[in-house]
Amino acid sequence: MLPTPILPHMILPVAAPWADLAGLAVFAASGALAAAKRGQTAVTLAFFALITGVGGGTVRDLLIGAPVFWVHDARAAAVCLAMALLIWMTPARWWKDEALGWFDAVGLAAYAVYGASKAMRYGIPPVPAAVMGVITACVGGIIRDVLAGEPSILMRPELYVTAAALASATYAALILLGLPPAWAAVVGASAGFSLRAVAIRFHLALPAYSGQR
Repeated sequence: MLPTPILPHMILPVAAPWADLAGLAVFAASGALAAAKRGQTAVTLAFFALITGVGGGTVRDLLIGAPVFWVHDARAAAVCLAMALLIWMTPARWWKDEALGWFDAVGLAAYAVYGASKAMRYGIPPVPAAVMGVITACVGGIIRDVLAGEPSILMRPELYVTAAALASATYAALILLGLPPAWAAVVGASAGFSLRAVAIRFHLALPAYSGQR
């Protein structure tokens, strides 16, 4: 019998269900905007919104042997499609890249922690569970970039994947140390968001390989 899937409210008792949907909406919006900026159809916007919003969580669930979350929870797909419709019906000037970047930073950190926590709930050891957190937070954006013909976030030096890794690894480490899940989630998400926020504010990036020895 499969273990009972961990729910968002088990991590952050009051705010998590709303934060979960809000994070999904932000990721979906980034996907729909990628299609909108290329003058695509409403169907393409909907596809980009859905694949960006649920892509990471889908890969995670398949890898850890869990039921794919959005197949069993109609709210996830509904939020993605609603964001696609909203962007389709509104002018581009309403959607500022800077504002979306900050919302994306919140979603990135929260989803990294949630992905790691769900993986650990399904019996995944801490290190691969932290990797599942990164997958949850980043794979949807990677798929979006590939489909849109943009350089993948994996191929850019900015501190994006690193921030997700910090969030999920911090959460997994604190759970090993015996910290209650709610506190571990808050600390992990705060660490990931803080790193991403500093990177956005000061344009920080990892050093690139120079090839010189």
